[in-house]
Amino acid sequence: MTETTGGQGRGDGASMRTVVAASSAGTAFEWYDFFIFGSLAQVISKTFFTGLSDTAGYVAALALFGVGFAFRPLGALVFGKIGDQAGRKGAFLATVLLMGGATFAIALLPTFKQAGIIAPILLIILRCVQGFALGGEYGGAAIYVAEHSPAGQRGRATSWVQSSASLGLFAALLVILATRWLLGALVGPEAFDAWGWRIPFAVSIGLLAVSVWMRLKLSESPTFARMKEEGAASKAPYAEAFGQWKNLKLVLLAFFAVMSAQGAVWYTTFFYIQTFMEKFLKVAPATINGLMMAAAAVSAVLYVVFGALSDRIGRKPVMLGGMTLALVFYFPGFHLLERAANPALAEASARAPVSVTADPGDCALQFDPIGKAAFVSSCDIAKSSLANAGVSYANQAGPVGSPAVVQIGETRIVSKSAKGLPPQEAKAVKAAGEAAIKAALAKAGYPTVADRARINLWGVFGVLLVFVIGATALYGPLAAALVELFPTKVRYTALSLPYHIGTGWIGGFVPFSAFAIVAAVGDIYAGLWYPVVFTLISVLTTLFLLPETKGRSLD
Repeated sequence: MTETTGGQGRGDGASMRTVVAASSAGTAFEWYDFFIFGSLAQVISKTFFTGLSDTAGYVAALALFGVGFAFRPLGALVFGKIGDQAGRKGAFLATVLLMGGATFAIALLPTFKQAGIIAPILLIILRCVQGFALGGEYGGAAIYVAEHSPAGQRGRATSWVQSSASLGLFAALLVILATRWLLGALVGPEAFDAWGWRIPFAVSIGLLAVSVWMRLKLSESPTFARMKEEGAASKAPYAEAFGQWKNLKLVLLAFFAVMSAQGAVWYTTFFYIQTFMEKFLKVAPATINGLMMAAAAVSAVLYVVFGALSDRIGRKPVMLGGMTLALVFYFPGFHLLERAANPALAEASARAPVSVTADPGDCALQFDPIGKAAFVSSCDIAKSSLANAGVSYANQAGPVGSPAVVQIGETRIVSKSAKGLPPQEAKAVKAAGEAAIKAALAKAGYPTVADRARINLWGVFGVLLVFVIGATALYGPLAAALVELFPTKVRYTALSLPYHIGTGWIGGFVPFSAFAIVAAVGDIYAGLWYPVVFTLISVLTTLFLLPETKGRSLD
């Protein structure tokens, strides 16, 4: 890393290495705090949503993962205004304090069994604080580094900020895996789910101290300092960023051209794949953690590779190539993932496909995020049993008023209805129906867990690597492209909002939305339509409307 400083090569007293290291490390710590939650969704669902069914509790945990992202645009607006008026440094120093404090507080929360509904309410509040803080973090770090960088090295310099997301994810997975292993060896395998999950959250207090110390060493961005000295700082960032068409059209372009795809591609690659492997392919969490750590480690290098490549050939072709690769690989990639991670499931699905023939009027939507739906009709019992088993099934319309029939290979099961029965009797009928379907699935060879001996780890990693290449090619040059797209006066505000709507509202809800679609329709691949649609929007918008920004002056 070069020691040259200044927005256009002029120094401000801080080496470029120090600027990049402090900005990236602080951002990595914040990503660590945020990503622990997503990686522990299964444990969170059991701890804070005890009153819900397994599927409903998992959906609730994924929704809560998304809630943190939903508050990111608000943080972007608040801290964006602070950054554009008071300075970049102060804004992103405040964000790390909020993030670290909220994450540590999660480690101290009571469980649902201890405090009832108060527990998930407190968890929701802390997730909102986390999202609010992260909304101000990324824009500050990316802009701060870019405004220190020489024009010809801006892609490479800001790519270190991009790599901080994977470093944070890697650290989160490493701490979780180490805690699971250590507690399993010393106490027992049940200790982590009981109380050990708190340790990764508690570790954040140490990371917070390091991050604050590093950022206190930094001075203000030279580009912003010059603008401040000249009296040209924005007096009304919101009005200038969103009330003037010349800036608003850039905000819209940033969102549709790159941020829609970034949210869809990145969070499918690093989070929905985890959900897919755990819930549908039945892969052990420890195995998933190890694979994702390897993928995150590779991605940390590729961000820098693609960021540097964008300094040579341009931001647009590199980002367009990444999102296009992901778009064409979504469906074939996930099918390959099934065959590599759980070949027994792929074999059973081919040998004994599952279908449900039922009166459409007897079927409710198999999506129950609050756990209040009874699912006692003939069709509902059949479909909820298959949804809880994580098995794909085809839907076929049956005669009106007829009971649902589940076909598993050659086995035919008539699902009895529990409508109108006393609660205990209805519960018994539903349990009997679920047991019959579970037994038929086992007879047909559907595995309850992935056989560790048959998992093709290199095959799984190969699939992950293709998605990682797509995600890093898109994300590596993205910070430089966004910084170069917006004028200095409103850069923090204008950049942060589309970024966090894309990553927060589109990306953050990828696991929840995709899983909900699967639960609703019964096809484990149906959830991929969610990222496909948003990625396609960006591919077309980038191809025809996004200008090349490489080398633009930031003054």
